[in-house]
Amino acid sequence: MKNKSLHIRGIMPAEPYDMKSLAYSLENQSDPHAISTINWPSFPYCPDVSFRIGYWADMIILKFDVREQSVRAVETRINGEVYKDSCVEFFVSLDGKNYYNFEFNCIGTIHVAHGEGRHNRKLLPEDVINKITVESSLGNSPFETRIGDISWSLTCMIPSTSFIHDPGFKPKGNTIKANFYKCGDELPVPHFVTWAPIGTSQPDYHRPEYFGEVIIEG
Repeated sequence: MKNKSLHIRGIMPAEPYDMKSLAYSLENQSDPHAISTINWPSFPYCPDVSFRIGYWADMIILKFDVREQSVRAVETRINGEVYKDSCVEFFVSLDGKNYYNFEFNCIGTIHVAHGEGRHNRKLLPEDVINKITVESSLGNSPFETRIGDISWSLTCMIPSTSFIHDPGFKPKGNTIKANFYKCGDELPVPHFVTWAPIGTSQPDYHRPEYFGEVIIEG
């Protein structure tokens, strides 16, 4: 199984430097990447999902665009069970051993942890997570499952200070490992789709050996 790779370029947002400006700049200065790999035949549904990624100053900027047949946004607690809702995720390793899992439900509730594998992960403190800026086209109020052909987007700005177990990390000029996911464990049709393929028999996103290479241009 050949791991995927992509390049991250720096972006230059127009003033004012807000989330709308960053999202617009990503759309015009970066390429979309599909999250469309079906790894597990027992979960065949694949929503239409893509992401764009870039960096600006010491921040990683991500924008997910999703179109799916139902959405759910129940979780509002930081580090809660966002994976049960309509959820997009960014798993990234800076040292090739440990990794961070950044998870966002479709109203921008955030879950972030760090560790070497699925077990014994350390949740990031809330004051660190609160410095991550997220804006969703669906707003930030919770709601139960909605059925229909629904499109939404989510933009997030992750400062380098979020990587508290890798002090001094700056995006520019680094090569890292990562994968990008879409899931929805408690949607009417659960699904588990990925950017880079995963070679396990059952859904498992906590497999850094399948992360793709991400080259951050200098």
